[in-house]
Amino acid sequence: MHLAIVIINYKTPKLVIDCLNSLTGEIEVGVDSVVVVDNASSDGSVEQIQQAITDNKWSEWAQLLPSPVNGGFSAGNNLGIKALTADAYLLLNSDTIVRPGAISSLRKAIQANPEAGLISPRLEWPDGTPQISCFRYHSLVSEVIDAAQTGVITKLLKSYDMPIPVSDTPIEPQWTSFACVLIRREVIEQIGLMDEGYFMYYDDVDYCRTASNAGWKVLHWPEARVVHLRGGSGKVKEAIAARKRPRAYLYASRTRYFTKFYGPVGVLIANLFWLAGRAISLGRELVGNKEPHTCEYTAQDNWMNWRNPMKAPLIPETNK
Repeated sequence: MHLAIVIINYKTPKLVIDCLNSLTGEIEVGVDSVVVVDNASSDGSVEQIQQAITDNKWSEWAQLLPSPVNGGFSAGNNLGIKALTADAYLLLNSDTIVRPGAISSLRKAIQANPEAGLISPRLEWPDGTPQISCFRYHSLVSEVIDAAQTGVITKLLKSYDMPIPVSDTPIEPQWTSFACVLIRREVIEQIGLMDEGYFMYYDDVDYCRTASNAGWKVLHWPEARVVHLRGGSGKVKEAIAARKRPRAYLYASRTRYFTKFYGPVGVLIANLFWLAGRAISLGRELVGNKEPHTCEYTAQDNWMNWRNPMKAPLIPETNK
């Protein structure tokens, strides 16, 4: 089985080099290949990564592909996929470290499970603490749960709650994080490349949902383990954790997703459901003097692109 590994870089050269180093001895040289797509970093990333490939003699299996523009996560991965011909493609975030044996385990999983079109490993912190990386779909009802953040509501609507608890045995989630995911070539041939209408976020759930609708299963394979330095390749999660205003492309992606899978009025309904949940959490904040859990301007930003949800991706002027 020929495996192609695609790593996207945007101003994270040191992380990419660490990721490449973790692949040493894990891939089959002469069979597998790696491409690092640089999304127009303009910070010296190309020179640093190319120097590391040369100095460490990785050029036998790794190459660097500079993109003239930063089209986002989907566009970058699509460039890498199109650059290599393989039986399966492993998409890796730059902020990942592949544990010993992870790739051989994923290879075993895809060969033993022909009905699985996408397979993800267990993501964990450097100390081995597992991260939740499998989920139920973003749905209209999950918007209520997300905005309410109230135990009674979450329990009542449990079957719609997005996060799936960490499992030590294989499971079939509705979607999985694309921080690390193995995609069978036949899936790409059937449903196409990733939707470049997303700059970042919601692209992974979109692709999993599209593959599932085409008859493929999503498989989580926890025997394979990959360290994920969550947030190392972007600032959105950092902003969310601090309840600050995230980048606008997060909300543009949300609008695109709900339109694609819930129809022309999908965003309207999703936002009404979110507001219903927010009314619950706001009441708890007023009565119980609790700190707000939502980010700044979320009620306003949820309407991003709602008049033209399927237009070209909202690319930020800067990606600090």
